[in-house]
Amino acid sequence: MKNERKDEIIRMISENRMVKAQDIAKTFQVSMETVRRDLAELEQSNVIRRVHGGAVLNLAYSMEPDFSYREINNFEEKILIGKQAVSFVENGETIIIDIGTTALEFARFLKGKKKVTVLTGSIKIAAELMDDPDIRVIVLGGFVRAGEGTISGYWAEDMIDKFQVDKVFMGVGALNARHGIMDYNIEESNLRRHYVEHAKEVIALADYSKFGISALNEACPVERITHLITDEKADKRIIKELKDLGVNVTIV
Repeated sequence: MKNERKDEIIRMISENRMVKAQDIAKTFQVSMETVRRDLAELEQSNVIRRVHGGAVLNLAYSMEPDFSYREINNFEEKILIGKQAVSFVENGETIIIDIGTTALEFARFLKGKKKVTVLTGSIKIAAELMDDPDIRVIVLGGFVRAGEGTISGYWAEDMIDKFQVDKVFMGVGALNARHGIMDYNIEESNLRRHYVEHAKEVIALADYSKFGISALNEACPVERITHLITDEKADKRIIKELKDLGVNVTIV
């Protein structure tokens, strides 16, 4: 319940840019002490910045919480999504596994299940898969983002341009029907656009907390999303909008 409340607080701040602490307390029917504690934890994770009477988005950190916070947040949903994503992989395929905590769960479930070639810009995902003799791992070259273990930049983009892959399993920073998949980091968004250009199918992996919010820039337009795997808490209105735009949706 606590993590769900914090997710909703992030959503409120993302949509309104600034939210008063008393409004948070009223919305969730909790004490001001609880609100202050939630905001302190979110600020410590670099998600928001506390101001007098409330909180605003932390623009200095690109509005993105750190990896360790994201990895434990909505953990059950990410496990379900990652497990389901394996069913979209066929033996012999060449796939891209994008960065992010849900993509990492997918990689963990993929081990021992399929014989595939995996391209990735995530050191964490490469390390997860490297001991599987049936998975050939190709790691992109480029700049490593501190704390995240992600690789991006010109060299990574140039390397992807030399491949044509069957599917890209894409992590999601934010998702809506107008802008598609969005992200908080410009370099990583640029690399994702190269992924989309060189993949036959784009499969988005997104738990409910990514719906209806916006991030810094667009990574993949809606019309290029072949399939979305999400959980039952996801906003039904947005799911309908995505389906109307031709996106196939699997709910786990």
